[in-house]
Amino acid sequence: MSLDGLEKKKTIDLRQKHIGPSCKIFFSHDPIKIVKAKGQYMYDEKGQRYLDCINNVAHVGHCHPDVVKAGAEQMGLLNTNTRFLHDNLVLYAQRLQATLPDKLSVCYFVNSGAYHGHVSSLIDISPYKFHQLSDAEQSQFVHVAPSPDVYRGKYRADHPDAATAYADEVKDIIQKAHIKGHKIAAFIAESLQSCGGQVIPPVGYFQQVAEHVRKAGGVFIADEVQVGFGRVGSRFWAFQLQGDDFVPDIVTMGKPIGNGHPMSCVVTTREVAEAFMSSGMEYFNTFGGNPVSCAIGLAVLDVIEKEDLRGNALRVGQYLTNVLEKQKQKHPLIGDIRGRGLFVGVELVKDRVKLTPATAEAQEVIYELKEQHVLLSADGPHRNVLKFKPPLCFTTEDADLVVEKLDPILTGICLLAADVLRMRSEVLCCYFLHSRVGGSVRLEGKRFGKYRT
Repeated sequence: MSLDGLEKKKTIDLRQKHIGPSCKIFFSHDPIKIVKAKGQYMYDEKGQRYLDCINNVAHVGHCHPDVVKAGAEQMGLLNTNTRFLHDNLVLYAQRLQATLPDKLSVCYFVNSGAYHGHVSSLIDISPYKFHQLSDAEQSQFVHVAPSPDVYRGKYRADHPDAATAYADEVKDIIQKAHIKGHKIAAFIAESLQSCGGQVIPPVGYFQQVAEHVRKAGGVFIADEVQVGFGRVGSRFWAFQLQGDDFVPDIVTMGKPIGNGHPMSCVVTTREVAEAFMSSGMEYFNTFGGNPVSCAIGLAVLDVIEKEDLRGNALRVGQYLTNVLEKQKQKHPLIGDIRGRGLFVGVELVKDRVKLTPATAEAQEVIYELKEQHVLLSADGPHRNVLKFKPPLCFTTEDADLVVEKLDPILTGICLLAADVLRMRSEVLCCYFLHSRVGGSVRLEGKRFGKYRT
């Protein structure tokens, strides 16, 4: 493995100089410089190997030889845009459609999972995460439904029909929009919320929401960018977990579709496609659906099937969930474990009754794991949910390694919390004595430097 390249400090300096400050980086306090990756592992400039539990982009494993070969061979033969007739585009569209319900039969290829409008337009119309940036009133034509979270949401696991209750929230939003003279264009949701905190919507929720939205003249859009292509194990697409009686009007997909190659797709019904055509607008994307991208996409589908990666996601995902459940019994910091296949969330809380988010503790976990060469991220509204979404070649041995590293970290955090409480008690006691008899007190300790008086 060649490790030649810039010194890490030089790379950081050049990034700070030339890359926009809003472009974030993992582990910003001490970023890892990655120079190579293979399978479920990444390597830094010193040759240190890291187990990658973050990268759902490298779906079938980093630098899979079949995917690399397909891209290289097609690059040496032809690469052009979709206005030229070539086989790869139609063969890939046919193969992709075979994984979906028959109704979803028309493809529009693009080149990024985030490509559904210009950035400025996205900021104007998208509420997600932008609430937190200011107190400005939300755009009148964007409505945010409550997250169908049965752990800490409005309607929880003890609710007799959480699916209907959450769907009724959408119905209420639609009615209020109509009162204001607004129409409904679409409802869009991740089939399983990823950045929202690994939220698994209750079965039946999508069916009822789709009924309300379609009755109002809108369409249902299922976002599979993070959870599609067999990650959930039991089904190829996460929206299928809702049941065979649910079919979206539009499905968006990206990230794993090209195993790291910039590629994405929107699949819809013939009815929606013809309505788009009747508008008189032509669709064209310079790089979407080019021969190289489609060759890579075909190779990814081949590998998923040949290596039974859906089956592996199901088996290893269940194993991972089981060993994490044992950790939950041991560590009160773990409030909830949820997921499907190799899409698993571990929510950390300070109190299992109040569900107080353990945000700082989650950040400590991921940084401690990084020091032990395991890469994991935390997300959710409170950034307290540990996210497992590794390449689908992840093994039970990998799961054991993660838990082996995680266990003492959680133990240490709990011990530290107990020590801090004890030190606070000592500080209060010392302060009481100080106020009664005078003098000064200084508490020393490696961990407790801030608890001094």
